[in-house]
Amino acid sequence: MSNRHELRAYNYINRSYADVRRDLLAQPLDVFRKATAHSSGPELHASTGVIDLSAEIVIEILAIEEPSPQRANVNVMWKASRRPGLFPTMHAKISIYPLTPTETQLELEGIYDPPMGVLGEVVDAVVLRDVARASVQRFVDDTAAYLRSAT
Repeated sequence: MSNRHELRAYNYINRSYADVRRDLLAQPLDVFRKATAHSSGPELHASTGVIDLSAEIVIEILAIEEPSPQRANVNVMWKASRRPGLFPTMHAKISIYPLTPTETQLELEGIYDPPMGVLGEVVDAVVLRDVARASVQRFVDDTAAYLRSAT
């Protein structure tokens, strides 16, 4: 039985939509890797209370869509590169769209299934859901910070 959990996160980039679109869509995988890069590669990181977790991830670009001239979506999937059966696999749509002429929103809408069946559901309900939310927000924050500094 699958219990999918939805997550949303967003941040703002103080740059025009055209500039953010150009920088993100040229090489989205490169942007995500650089934004989340640590010593050994892309990594998700989250801290909630006393729990501090990180996992190296493998990111895959599934599709790039432009449903309108003012919106672009990058569909991604990521999973832990080591022991993926212990971590959820995330499927997400990362969208950008203009808020003002000089500000762009970066938004992530994602779904994950807790790993390890019923045990995973219990652990997710007790603690990992907050960790998942925090790690997704950190991913979005890191990506927004990278895109803010891109020239």
